Amino acid sequence: GPVAETFGVIQGAMTEEYVRSTQGVFQFELSGDGGGTWYIDLKTKGGSAGFGKPPVRADVVMSMSSADFVKMFTDKLKPFMAFMPGNFSIKGDMMLILSLEKML
Repeated sequence: GPVAETFGVIQGAMTEEYVRSTQGVFQFELSGDGGGTWYIDLKTKGGSAGFGKPPVRADVVMSMSSADFVKMFTDKLKPFMAFMPGNFSIKGDMMLILSLEKML
């Protein structure tokens, strides 16, 4: 589905340099179609992304609908435009969110 495809694209976009400069782990709690727990690890060497809990503790946990997640990563919705009350919750290091935006 679209969520899995999006994580595939993210995994493909990772570079060593990006992982080294970001040093953050993101966990996504997605509701709706293709939802569940997903992660992007930009801390462990090589980086990784996929379904399930991250291999190390997340620095940032974001909760949103899977539809908004896909829109956010396909640039139809700027991440900060997604911070509408009720749609989106975020816990953790906001500075890491900015570095995630650079990758998109």
